[in-house]
Amino acid sequence: MSKVVLITGGSSGIGKAIGVYLLSKGFTVYGTSRNPERIANSVFPLRAMDVRNAASIQEAVTQIIQATGRLDVVINNAGVGITGPLEEIPTAEIKNNFETNFFGPIEVIKAALPQMRTQQSGLIINITSIAGYMGLPYRGVYSASKGALEIVTEAISMEVKHFGIKVVNVAPGDFATNIAAGRYHSPVINGSAYELPYGNTLKQMDEHVDSGSNPEEMAKAIYDIINAKHPKLHYKIGFFMQKFSIVLKRILPDRIYESMLMNHYKL
Repeated sequence: MSKVVLITGGSSGIGKAIGVYLLSKGFTVYGTSRNPERIANSVFPLRAMDVRNAASIQEAVTQIIQATGRLDVVINNAGVGITGPLEEIPTAEIKNNFETNFFGPIEVIKAALPQMRTQQSGLIINITSIAGYMGLPYRGVYSASKGALEIVTEAISMEVKHFGIKVVNVAPGDFATNIAAGRYHSPVINGSAYELPYGNTLKQMDEHVDSGSNPEEMAKAIYDIINAKHPKLHYKIGFFMQKFSIVLKRILPDRIYESMLMNHYKL
């Protein structure tokens, strides 16, 4: 029997790449999108889901379980980017980011756990970010929402282990996707105290995404994690220096690491 996989945010980018790859390996794949009717030619079914809406999450999960009788893997991939000086980001946008990147995955996990407990098996994969391991300038809200998901996953893993359920984090670096087009970013305001440094940093961020890794690299990593008998709690996927930056944060004094980041972003 092929494993049943649910991928939130499966209509584009990393989520779509994961779904296409797992489908080619014989998995039964379901993706989600806020507006699946707008997505043409998806090779796997898309269910309507807005991760900010608990009712839509429950409905989508219930539909999949009714159709297949089980739910083996949940990949919390849906997320949004956000950039800007903290002083200039509207509080409503900060809350929306946490609703999508943090509270949304928690609601998906809550909806999936009863079925996984009944099966006495299951795997939950939370897609976080290497940015979640450090506070990045003009990306502090994004770093915080992804970092919060990293930490809460550690707790959930211990809470559900005795049910036969495994929980892991996968933190990607920069991948060549359309995330930059879909994120909220505060405008670069003429005359703002942050106009020059933020404008330059925003340009640099976009260049990093454009020159990022192929999303299929993430798909292959997810496939290996699903097939691992004893998956690790944390995975980092990306360029060597992106992963090494996490090591440096552990070993360098805080202010030296801060200076290193500021030099990188030319601040």
